[in-house]
Amino acid sequence: MSGTQLKQLRPVSEIAEELGLLPEELELYGPFKAKIRLDVLRRLSTARARYVLVTGITPTPFGEGKTTVSVGLGQAFGRLGLRSIVTVRQSSMGPVFGTKGAGAGGGAAQLHPFPDLALHFTGDNHAVTVAHNLLAALVDNALYQDRLSIDPRSITWPRVIDLNDRALRQLIIGLGETNRTVRVSRFDITPASEVMAILALARDYRDLRERLGRIVVGRTWDGKPVTAEELGGAGAMAALLVDALKPNLVQTSEGTAAFVHAGPFGNIATGTSSVVADILATRLGDVVVTEAGFGTDLGAEKFFHIKCRSSGLAPHAAVLVASVRALKVQGGKSVREIEEGGEDLAALEAGLPNLVKHIENLRTFGVPAVVAINRFPTDSPRELELLGKTAIDAGAHDAAVVEVYTRGGEGGVELARAVLRAANSEPSFQPIYDLEWPLERKVEAVARTLYGAGGVRFTATARRQLEDLRRLGYDRLPICMAKTPTSLSADPNLLGRPDGFTVEVRELRLFAGAGYVVVLLGDIQTMPGLGRNPRAGAIDIDENGNILGVS
Repeated sequence: MSGTQLKQLRPVSEIAEELGLLPEELELYGPFKAKIRLDVLRRLSTARARYVLVTGITPTPFGEGKTTVSVGLGQAFGRLGLRSIVTVRQSSMGPVFGTKGAGAGGGAAQLHPFPDLALHFTGDNHAVTVAHNLLAALVDNALYQDRLSIDPRSITWPRVIDLNDRALRQLIIGLGETNRTVRVSRFDITPASEVMAILALARDYRDLRERLGRIVVGRTWDGKPVTAEELGGAGAMAALLVDALKPNLVQTSEGTAAFVHAGPFGNIATGTSSVVADILATRLGDVVVTEAGFGTDLGAEKFFHIKCRSSGLAPHAAVLVASVRALKVQGGKSVREIEEGGEDLAALEAGLPNLVKHIENLRTFGVPAVVAINRFPTDSPRELELLGKTAIDAGAHDAAVVEVYTRGGEGGVELARAVLRAANSEPSFQPIYDLEWPLERKVEAVARTLYGAGGVRFTATARRQLEDLRRLGYDRLPICMAKTPTSLSADPNLLGRPDGFTVEVRELRLFAGAGYVVVLLGDIQTMPGLGRNPRAGAIDIDENGNILGVS
């Protein structure tokens, strides 16, 4: 259980024992991290925990502190005598070496061991990368061997790598005199891989194997979908993912249990930790804190429409993380001006409509919302009071100031109590679209209801893809919207609460194995690029092999 902040990490076997796991259900990866065998799901068959989603307002360059609050909230529940488990995604090395860094919390509310979590960890991301690229190699081998009559122009299966590299967004492959087919292809970042999505959504090994077999890589010359099963790759891909499907157990700064598993991005994929980790956590804990990437318009929307449908779990409450300084950015104040400090109620008030919209979004799903006001030293009492009052007036169940970065679980106890009050009744969650609706109507529902769009426009390419998906019977799948995280719209420059804008659907991608259709909006990319000064330049090792500069 959580107590005072630990100065030294506890053996992960102790964390597992407190959760009620048996020694034979644990696979140690050194003293501080382990995998949990899926056998435990057969031993424990009933979910008993209160299930809490953590999401946020529209992110800014400051970051609203969503992972830190998630970790701190888990620690706070422990201080209240509850067996709490935090479930979050694994970091991608793309952002670690790029601009964002690792998503492991911070200060007195961080996940450990670090920097293991930021780099190779237990190798799950590598397994996803290799499994994905194995299928790509089988596709090109089928072309070379003239098997399955694949139309090269129809191939949609890219290759992936867990790095930011814009040079790989489009490339020509198959050059050389030994190849028969030269074609245009691309690399995506590993968190955008359909294999990563399958890892995050699969309930067990059978489900994993079946989903991999359903992956569609392209079409035959007569228009028939070509699957991973037909290529003979699904079994080998599943073999590569046997260990990766087991959730990873680590700990927080106060020794609270944390499952860190799967890593789909929230702006281009589902943005949540794995279904199997959450199912396991709800059977082991009293309360489970799970995080979704970015705001209610991205990670939370996909959590509700995709993950909850796959897991069968429904959230009892949602925590919406907000901060004074992030809302000032939404109100149009520059980062530099905010960093100079000083109370500015007018700037905060100008950004509050963004907070209100996110509260409305959660209420639309029928989930009680508790606003976590992540306090920073520059916040004034009057600014904190205004933020809290606005949250309640907008329909939030409650609001609480948190200081988990500096005080750990102690700084989140008020929030924990508020969440328990909000989560005191049975879940009343409801989706905003029905699976039987046409794809266009689903896109319209999300864009108009959650973004505030005035309309949706499909490009000619997207229209052709819509018709193709309808013809093949894939139009009753849920959708996974891919757009910028920095605005409620698909335009990263529209701050606050934009209204009446038009969303352009550029492209649709079928993820038949994952069980959804990716809808790309605006100019969103599935392979990020590095910035002018990548974080990689600050990372090094010392003479003892200690890793430096990872944050």
